[in-house]
Parts: sequence; structure tokens; C-alpha cells
Amino acid sequence: MANALKGGNVILSISSLLKTSTTPTHRSLLSIPTRFHSKFPSFSISSSPITKTPCGFPSFCTSTQEPTPTTVVVAAENENSSTNSIKDTAGLLDIRVGMIVKAWKHHEADSLYVEEVDIGEPEPRIICSGLVNYIPLQHLQGKKVIVLSNLKPRNMRGVKSSGMLMAASDAKHENVELLFPPEEAIPGERIWFGSEDEKDNQPDAATPNQLQKKKVWELVQPHLKTDTSCVAILGEHVMRTSAGPVACQSLQNANIS
Repeated sequence: MANALKGGNVILSISSLLKTSTTPTHRSLLSIPTRFHSKFPSFSISSSPITKTPCGFPSFCTSTQEPTPTTVVVAAENENSSTNSIKDTAGLLDIRVGMIVKAWKHHEADSLYVEEVDIGEPEPRIICSGLVNYIPLQHLQGKKVIVLSNLKPRNMRGVKSSGMLMAASDAKHENVELLFPPEEAIPGERIWFGSEDEKDNQPDAATPNQLQKKKVWELVQPHLKTDTSCVAILGEHVMRTSAGPVACQSLQNANIS
């Protein structure tokens, strides 16, 4: 306690001397930007000026010292680890190239279409999609699409829907566009995220029960976006077919669901 009091006296003495100095002191302000990071990387563009990093600090802070190389290396390693983690999780999704063979309006639901979709199986899948308010029916016939195929089937007003057509939408969900593969893509091909040479390294897709139990789609979906070229991405990883990337018609930096 005595030492603490002495220390306090020293601080007060120095402080009083500084007050009498005619030369103002300036403390340098160093901004240390960090990339947005969450439990799972969002890869989205945020309008918030301050975001939380995994360590709990704001995305920018002030310091009078330069960051040590060790800190930068550890942050980069953590970011790479999280990026790989969400990419591995996305690998459990069974996303396929599909082609709509036939489409019609649901007889019991005004907002739903019913589609028969060829995804390379012996029989077309029956899929319901809430696109009536966004896409004219004639624009669906014969269109190549992207299908999330390992969701558990759902009964939608008397029609059993076995899959989901993937689409991009703006922030207000006023504009919706289906994702589509290159014209040369073959129905039934499984889609992956990453470089062209990663096609043969895809993990086995989860079963519908596993997908639901582990909430795989719920974890991955918030991180799927389109970039400024309307290409579908998971972070820096492009959504690919053998014929090229998956994209939407015109929506940039849009959500994918």
C-alpha cells in the first residue's frame, strides 16, 4: 500500500510539471484495421462502422505501439481456419445443376410454382418455389437452374417438395433472380466451391436427416452472396460447375437462398 501511495505521488508530480510545460505533447493515433470476422465469416458488406472480431475488440482501435508480427500472423491463421471451416461445412450440401422440364402454378397456393426438375435422376424432382411474384411462368420452362437437393422433403399445400431452387435477392427482397449455370452445364452435375482443380476433392454430401440435425444450411446460407460480377460466391470461393461459375442475371452483392 505504501509503495502504491509513493507511486501515486510520483505520478502527480510529473503531471504537475507537464501542466507547466509550454510545449504541448501529442500522442500519435494509430488505426489498426482488421477484417470483419464472426463465429463463421460473414463475407458480407456491412453498413456498420464497428464490428466485433473473435477476440471481442472493435474492428478498429487505437494504439501507441505498432502491432507485433506475431499478432498479425495469429489473426491471419485464425481467419484462414474459420474460412476453411465454413467451406468444409458447405461441402456437405448436395447442390446440383438442374433443368426445369415443366412448371405450373400451385392450385392451392397463389405465391407458389410447382416445377418438375431434371437433376440427373431417373425421374424429375417435384419442387415448389415461391417465385410467382418475381418471375413470369414462361421464363421457367426449359431453364437451367441450381438445386439444393438434399433437404428433407416438405409438404407444401398438398404437394411434396423435394429440393429448393437457389436464387439471389436484394436486401429488401423486392427483386429475386434464379441462379443459373453456364449453358453447357449438364443436369445432375454436383456443384462445388473453390478452384477448378477442387472438383474431385468434394466430400460426400450429408443425408437429409444429417443436414437437418446439424443445421448445415442454416450455417452456410448467411455467407452465400453474389459479387460485383453477379457470380455466386462463398467468401472468396466461387460456386462452380465444370462448364464455369454459377451466377444470377443482374443482382450484385445480393443474398443467396
